[in-house]
Amino acid sequence: MNVVAIIPARYHSTRLPGKPLADIGGKPMIQHVYETVRESESVTDVIVATDDQRICDAVQKFGGTARMTSRDHATGTDRIAEAANGIDASIIINVQGDEPFITAQMVSVALQPLLDDPKLPMSTLMHEIAEEGFDDPNVVKVVADIRGNALYFSRSLIPFPRNRTGFRVFEHIGVYCYRRDFLTQFIAMEQTPLEKVESLEQLRALENGYRIAVVEATDTQYIPISIDTAEDLERARQLYVARQKGK
Repeated sequence: MNVVAIIPARYHSTRLPGKPLADIGGKPMIQHVYETVRESESVTDVIVATDDQRICDAVQKFGGTARMTSRDHATGTDRIAEAANGIDASIIINVQGDEPFITAQMVSVALQPLLDDPKLPMSTLMHEIAEEGFDDPNVVKVVADIRGNALYFSRSLIPFPRNRTGFRVFEHIGVYCYRRDFLTQFIAMEQTPLEKVESLEQLRALENGYRIAVVEATDTQYIPISIDTAEDLERARQLYVARQKGK
């Protein structure tokens, strides 16, 4: 079974333009993500899907594979769907290009539900967060049923704990695994009401009645930081230096 990971990398980010090329420890951020995903034994190939020649050139410079895509895509999912055209793959994995500390183990863990259940269309990841993230709308929360299927994703705290002591809350991690045929279906669906309210496109699948398996990521090497601002980037650089010193 061919499993291809595609990393969407848009240059014109509103808050941090050119962030895929931002330097972290002597490498562009996109290289950190690409090389980590490449280490996963579950992945057959890795491709960067971009709208900018500068990103394409940077990927090719470090020996990676990149595909140019339209600048008109509204979401990263639309971008990976275009990049997947003509690719021989049964499963497509969407790995966010702004998570430099994602691990190869997490990619494999996210994929496993699709390998175990041939009827499952989609899977993703979550990890436990500390209380300081409970009320942050930039931290997307997820709740799952007893079988590990997503019930809801929200920027609000869900569920609401009447007693926060010892209560576990989970943040959604932006790694999505799709069966290829479902990815094609998904991008053809119209945006749904809850998706628009929360600005979370994964809700489109739930609102249309499709299951999303959610696996808890327990890799202690993972640092939950996505790069959206200059402050995030500086923090990532400091964390990278600290990690290298600790090795």
